[in-house]
Amino acid sequence: MYLYVKRLLDIVFGGLILVILSPLLLVIALIVKLDDPSGPVFFKQKRFGRGKKLFDIYKFRSMKMDAPHDVATQDLDDPEKYVTRIGGFLRRSSLDELPQLLNVVRGDMSLVSPRPALWNQTHLIAERDKYQGRYHKSPNDLRPGITGWAQIHGRDDNDDEEKASLDGYYVRHLSFGMDVKCLFDTIGKVIRHEGVKG
Repeated sequence: MYLYVKRLLDIVFGGLILVILSPLLLVIALIVKLDDPSGPVFFKQKRFGRGKKLFDIYKFRSMKMDAPHDVATQDLDDPEKYVTRIGGFLRRSSLDELPQLLNVVRGDMSLVSPRPALWNQTHLIAERDKYQGRYHKSPNDLRPGITGWAQIHGRDDNDDEEKASLDGYYVRHLSFGMDVKCLFDTIGKVIRHEGVKG
């Protein structure tokens, strides 16, 4: 079953990428701390994981300490005013997401899958329950991913219904080929800085 292969690939490639990028991670951590010494290097937040169980997701902190903690970026009135000097670059380049490789190796996340919803995004979770795909899995039954089908088709520009529909498409077409396509398309989106707000 591909889900077992998928987990093995997450461990192998997630761990390998983490080791290869460790010097870059250390440099980014130092820059984040120097840019805003008032707060921590990492941003930790509760997200819905597999089976709707909550877990702590990790990112490099890109927002100031007075930023609303549990509000999605696209829902902020003026996200730019909360972003640190280096934070804008980290978010546009998606480098702030790299600590999630730790989540992947730990088993909280996958490299590719629907993005983990905030603990208070219950509407998105409910919308995802409307869809079921291969292996009798809904988007909420999978480990959430660093990137996914919705990420390469709008990202922050999508509302909950659009995200859930795209996540439904992913679970219906879940396969190695689908994951590879998502990964390569993500690289292109990151290079072009598409779909990111704030």
